[in-house]
Amino acid sequence: MKNPSQICLMGMDRAEVASLVENEGEPSYRAQQLLEAVYRQRVDAIERISTLPQQFRTRLAKKGVSIGLPTVEKRFVSEDGTVRYLMALADGQTVETVWMPEGDGGEAGDGSEAGDSSGEGRGWDRATICVSSQVGCAVDCQFCLTALLGVKRNLTAGEIVGQVCAVLNDQKVSPPEDRTNLVFMGMGEPFLNYDNFMKAVRLLAEEVGVAESRMTLSTAGIVPRIHDFGEEPVRPKLAISLNASNDAMRTELMPLNKKWNLEKLMAAAREFPLRNRERITFEYVLLRDVNDAPANAREVAELVRGMRAKVNLIALNPGPGIHFATPAEDRVAAFQKILMDAGIPAFVRRPRGRDIYAACGQLKRTVEIATAPAT
Repeated sequence: MKNPSQICLMGMDRAEVASLVENEGEPSYRAQQLLEAVYRQRVDAIERISTLPQQFRTRLAKKGVSIGLPTVEKRFVSEDGTVRYLMALADGQTVETVWMPEGDGGEAGDGSEAGDSSGEGRGWDRATICVSSQVGCAVDCQFCLTALLGVKRNLTAGEIVGQVCAVLNDQKVSPPEDRTNLVFMGMGEPFLNYDNFMKAVRLLAEEVGVAESRMTLSTAGIVPRIHDFGEEPVRPKLAISLNASNDAMRTELMPLNKKWNLEKLMAAAREFPLRNRERITFEYVLLRDVNDAPANAREVAELVRGMRAKVNLIALNPGPGIHFATPAEDRVAAFQKILMDAGIPAFVRRPRGRDIYAACGQLKRTVEIATAPAT
């Protein structure tokens, strides 16, 4: 295990790397060499940065400077090609990151290049990486396996970026040449780790090479942070986990609704400054005989009416300890049709990696998987 007191380059921005180089008495262009090695070449050890003089590499290593890439502890491969990674962090904690070689349809219709791309060509032409922002989650949504963990701690910016870099290395792809989408929909609520998350976004856009239009953040509805997020000069697209059509139901399913109810949430969504062609996404997990009735669909249509928005429907991905059931396909289709007939673009997200606990709402660091190989 790495020493948590080590200085990690992963997570440092341009100014911080420049300061490190200056303090070492090295010429300023060494900063660019370090940034290239960490974020574009994604080397895993200081000793392997061949563009740096050996003496400088040795000096950095002796001072406890490391790259800081998380270690892939286990990888679970689904029958549909999805890969769930269990990533080990420096302090022994673990988080999960998911590679979906064809995405799950979540970006469709959001007005961005990610949502508009054809998906033709290689199997991973529309590849999506689902990234975690916390170890566990504090939001306590009643239908989510991650909620059963509680929250252990926030991830650093380096740990968030490091997940992406580790997966890119494992899959042997490199943005922007290889079109890779990022969804911050893994373990945790990004807006409860706002500063680290936003620093990671800037690093991913400016140094790793993933365009902000290829990133989507999902929040359970931390209203003050929605306002802050709208003012950011570099930001992913916004997705809001709705999951209920009225306050009574949402409070039961998502306890944070007591603090930020639908009136406050939808007001923040309506005020959110959208870019050209951009739509807000509302995510709606369908639970059999709970929130999937035609009446619920009509209520959702009223909530969203008049907004530049779309709705992603997600049939519940089941798991141990979750006391809800997945609705039948015709029930999902009927819900979608009501929204579409009301003029609301609605898409059904395909479950990816459900057999290895990699699908939406299933991330719980499960290591005993009977149906898929672990390596």
